[in-house]
Amino acid sequence: MKDTVTIVTGASQGIGKTIAEFIAEKGGDVAIFDIADGTDVVEGIRAQGQRAEFYHVDVTDFRAVEVAINTVVKDMGKVTGLVNNAGITNDKLLIRMKEEEWDKVIHVNLKSAFNCTRAAVKHMLRTGGAIVNISSISGVMGNAGQANYAASKAGLIGFTKSVAKEYGERGIRVNAVAPGFIRTKMTDALSEKTQEDMLKAIPLKRFGETTSVAHAVYFLLSEYGNYITGEVINVNGGLHM
Repeated sequence: MKDTVTIVTGASQGIGKTIAEFIAEKGGDVAIFDIADGTDVVEGIRAQGQRAEFYHVDVTDFRAVEVAINTVVKDMGKVTGLVNNAGITNDKLLIRMKEEEWDKVIHVNLKSAFNCTRAAVKHMLRTGGAIVNISSISGVMGNAGQANYAASKAGLIGFTKSVAKEYGERGIRVNAVAPGFIRTKMTDALSEKTQEDMLKAIPLKRFGETTSVAHAVYFLLSEYGNYITGEVINVNGGLHM
């Protein structure tokens, strides 16, 4: 990742934080986009000897994203990578789901990827680059009570394949990673019984770690994935094959 500048959205915590830190560990510079404070993450990356900047930006805001990415180019010289990781859940059965609950999940999870990709591609047209969209097992196989979330994550897969076809000849690779059950604060908060039931369905009989996702993202961003585009890598312990 030497001489690269990668934007990671939603990187103040969880999977995004681990992705940003692993990119830095591999020698890349990182720009973090989030509405939550990412100062601690930036300071940790700088302590590793890599450059990092935090930008307080609402990735659902088209104009704000465009301004932020232009600022990254001014501050850090270029944009060579983008990880569209920002995402939320608001689970509810469809019949009880309010319009605003549908709209917010779609905006944060899917529209943000459009906003960031559109703005970043303009700069990558000159240099080439790699984009990784964080989808989900819910977007691959669906999940009851997650119509909004699953639709947004499935949309990311179609978005990934379409943009990959549009910009492959310009040296821009676009792929997706679809995590399954990853150990985070959310899964740790589940009851022991619920965790046991979930684990029974996973062939590897364990939850994934945030590093499991970060390693896949790094592979796709780096030269190791230089002939891969338009693909979805499932990181789910075999829950869906």
